[in-house]
Amino acid sequence: MTVTEAPTTRQQNRIDTEARIVSAARSLLADGGEVTLRAVARELGLTAPALYRYAASHEELVRMIAIAIDGEVAGKIAAAAAAQPADDPAAQLIAACVEFRQWALGNRKEFALIFANVDVECIKEYDGSSGMVFSGLLVALWEAYRFPVPALADLEPGLAAILEVPDAPVDPAMKGDLAGLVWTLTQGWSRLYGTVTLEVFGHVDARLVEEGYLFRSMIADQAEPLGLKPELDRLQDLIGQLLVAG
Repeated sequence: MTVTEAPTTRQQNRIDTEARIVSAARSLLADGGEVTLRAVARELGLTAPALYRYAASHEELVRMIAIAIDGEVAGKIAAAAAAQPADDPAAQLIAACVEFRQWALGNRKEFALIFANVDVECIKEYDGSSGMVFSGLLVALWEAYRFPVPALADLEPGLAAILEVPDAPVDPAMKGDLAGLVWTLTQGWSRLYGTVTLEVFGHVDARLVEEGYLFRSMIADQAEPLGLKPELDRLQDLIGQLLVAG
């Protein structure tokens, strides 16, 4: 059994200060302020050089914020999935997708910082906790429904090579015969992310967003490839319940 050592006083002080930095940056973001090193330092009553000990550049600051927010989002998604019956992975995945959408619509600026940041160098290296949650839910869904998984031999060689060594963290089961699940995950994520992004930034009729028409249509389109077409009616009912509750 591995025993985790408690952090030293110095380590704990750093953890606490980094938490304060993230909190200050998120407050600035929520208030519409510019999230810069100087602005965060001013918010905390620190000098800019003092802040540099924790975030030496704007890129490091954004990465720090990204890790914190993504971890929080992952927790919300996982909790939403866990609120559904343990023997119903379809409902768990649906609940996770709805929770991601609801969080994004309620936290547009944070969504933009993490999921729509054009300066991808800031965030591309952190381990996406939310992505791990979705990949785990997809594996659980496959174990229950055994929907077809793309065989690497049937894909373009270049694509197959990428799927064998994905650059983002995924569930450990997504290898070997199940490496094609990485492609299923990527395609599904692109549709979920694309739909939510359009909704968040108001690039579709607001009435479609208010009633969830576009979102529910996107989910329906995913039912057949994920083996869920026979259960679509009940899953659409679940989406409706979750949207009302949210």
